Amino acid sequence: MALTDDHPGEHAAQDPIRLLEIRETPLSIDEVFKVVGDEAAGGTALFVGTVRNHDGGTDVDALGYSCHPSAEDEMRRVAERVIEKFPVRALAAVHRVGDLAVGDLAVVAAISCAHRNEAFEACRMLIDDLKRDVPIWKHQTFSNGTEEWVGI
Repeated sequence: MALTDDHPGEHAAQDPIRLLEIRETPLSIDEVFKVVGDEAAGGTALFVGTVRNHDGGTDVDALGYSCHPSAEDEMRRVAERVIEKFPVRALAAVHRVGDLAVGDLAVVAAISCAHRNEAFEACRMLIDDLKRDVPIWKHQTFSNGTEEWVGI
């Protein structure tokens, strides 16, 4: 992506949203990190959400994610709000759906900015707003035989 010629280090690329996707296949930290690379960025913040082996003090045996058909559109709205608030050079977020195992990557989000503090704050807003606003639901099955839906 070309930057403007007058002060290339001062202007973000035309569309800083490089990747927004919901997938049924395993996620890649490298893919997300590479896609937010930008020569004018001095800081890149990366968040990786993994499936943990417990929740609320109970062992988790199985976990599945599902989403509403509007989920990717809502991801875009969240990303656009982050870009409005912070000087983002590049942004990417990928969330997995389907059945996941303990240790699997559930979400990977990254943001690059000119400075590290902006990148940290923007990435925190991105992941917090994704978790709050995007219609993705988690179904957990526990080792004690109980189960629960989260996010509905």
